[in-house]
Amino acid sequence: GPALVSGRVNQILVNPNKTSEYYVLVASGGIWKTINNGTTFNPIFDNYGSYSMGHLAMDPSNSAVLWLGTGENNNQRSVAYGDGMYKSDDAGKTWKHVGLKNSEHIGQIVVDPIDGNIVYVAVYGPLWNSGGERGIYKTTDGGKTWNSILNVSENTGLNEIHMDPRNNKVL
Repeated sequence: GPALVSGRVNQILVNPNKTSEYYVLVASGGIWKTINNGTTFNPIFDNYGSYSMGHLAMDPSNSAVLWLGTGENNNQRSVAYGDGMYKSDDAGKTWKHVGLKNSEHIGQIVVDPIDGNIVYVAVYGPLWNSGGERGIYKTTDGGKTWNSILNVSENTGLNEIHMDPRNNKVL
């Protein structure tokens, strides 16, 4: 759990279309993927810009599309920051950096179930000082551009965002 300095598992994401495949995000240890119900795991993010993981989301309409927010989201005394958002179109084989480089900590990601190009991200920003990217960000073009849609202040970040499962227009 998130209470100890090492071994912090942030998230387990199971592919609902193939439950033998799942991803394990480690606060300061990358992403580990299994395709055989956890018999073996392989690291799938070791060659990219951050080792600190915040949140992983799967496109509900295409399980091969993954959205990763870096920078651990269980902030405490020992914490590592990330370098923004990444996207994979091939179930984690390759990743592309898609923005929010100054976010440092991503709390949560929600992918629109109707249009996978629409993604919402809750961003903490820097933990120990003001500034950076904070609030709720939205892309409508698959991560090419991001717009701030909720900003409280230069000192206030957001941890979670949820979508009403009955109405994708309600957050």
